[in-house]
Amino acid sequence: MSGVNEEEVLDYEEEETVATNGAGGEESKLEKKGHYVGIHASGFQDLLLKPELMRAIVDCGFEHPSQVQHECIPQAVMGQDIICQAKSGMGKTAVFVLSTLHQYEPVQGQVGVIVLCHTRELAFQISREYERFSKYLDLNIGVFYGGTPEKKDIERLQTDVPHVVVGTPGRIRTLVQKKHLKLENLKCFVLDEVDRLLEKIDMRSQVQDIFRATPPDKQVMMYSATMSQEIRPICRRFVQNQFEIFIDDDTKLTLHGLRQYYVRLGEAEKNRKLMDLLDTLEFNQVVIFVSKVNRALELNRLLVEVNFPSICITGSMQQAERIAKYKEFKEFKHRLLVSTDLFGRGIDIERVNIVINYDFPDASDQYLHRVGRAGRFGTKGLAISFVTTEEDSKILADVQSRFEVEIPELPDTIETDTYMNA
Repeated sequence: MSGVNEEEVLDYEEEETVATNGAGGEESKLEKKGHYVGIHASGFQDLLLKPELMRAIVDCGFEHPSQVQHECIPQAVMGQDIICQAKSGMGKTAVFVLSTLHQYEPVQGQVGVIVLCHTRELAFQISREYERFSKYLDLNIGVFYGGTPEKKDIERLQTDVPHVVVGTPGRIRTLVQKKHLKLENLKCFVLDEVDRLLEKIDMRSQVQDIFRATPPDKQVMMYSATMSQEIRPICRRFVQNQFEIFIDDDTKLTLHGLRQYYVRLGEAEKNRKLMDLLDTLEFNQVVIFVSKVNRALELNRLLVEVNFPSICITGSMQQAERIAKYKEFKEFKHRLLVSTDLFGRGIDIERVNIVINYDFPDASDQYLHRVGRAGRFGTKGLAISFVTTEEDSKILADVQSRFEVEIPELPDTIETDTYMNA
């Protein structure tokens, strides 16, 4: 199994007006176990996965599959095409990682599985999941994305063809078109965060070009936390006789175990309220979301100044600095992170149990992805949103209406056991 070079991880997708930037991380060196909460009574052994996968699952401390895993994996391991929508933190990545590893018998010099996603950091994270679950399998994993030297990718493909390829559409399409990446023996084609891959014409075109370079009899799987009614017909063009599952669907925001509140206050009151919350709340790790890079940098400076040792990660930082800070936070060397929306989607830091929207998100989907950083996979968590402007109030109302969830005003006291696991 090939390693992944953290030093090459570059981009998050932050805003459409800003070039994508980001940081990559590695698994914590601390001993830790997974917290896959048993929503169903059955265990992973009931899914009849190959013994090598079961050993890796046990090593991770996972016992019970989530709802999406319980319902999807049996269909996926039979080779059926899948369209799956389930909220953040419910273990969708493990569905396609485990099902592809279960089915695929590696052949020397042939790519059998390809996974496309919309950001480089997410590609890196998915590749790490493949490495984690394939530890007892003789399998090579390769991750490819733009912003790194194309020459290095070509050298890798010429000397050590990966069995599983993870990457972003732009770089993958380039490698395919130049005949460096050959997909004629592909068995499985996976799109993660499929709405982001297909909603924009240019990225959709890249995905289609890659798709055309693959054999017609492959398995196709598509996953996302949000999948609008408009994007679903586009997804269906890629699949045949598919199994579709929409857990909680667009109409409900049911991040199990996540408590959500709002605070109505003026802009000048935000800093004091934030300090009060950090003083009074119990937490493992906290992510504080702000709207702009300059606000993130300034808020981080202020927190450090008043003895809250936070770190800040934004798209304006150099690659090496982003990587180092991401790894430090993931390894629990810091408990507070200030960030823009580059941490709002796809990033899984399992110790984060509180999210604070210092600046309210611009849209209801953005709210969903931000608060989904806490309460991952059914564990307890807390999301607190500052509501300052009329526009904030409108988006809050839209969140409650669209997702059929009531978000009350923050009470004077919150019982710790409602948002902290024992």
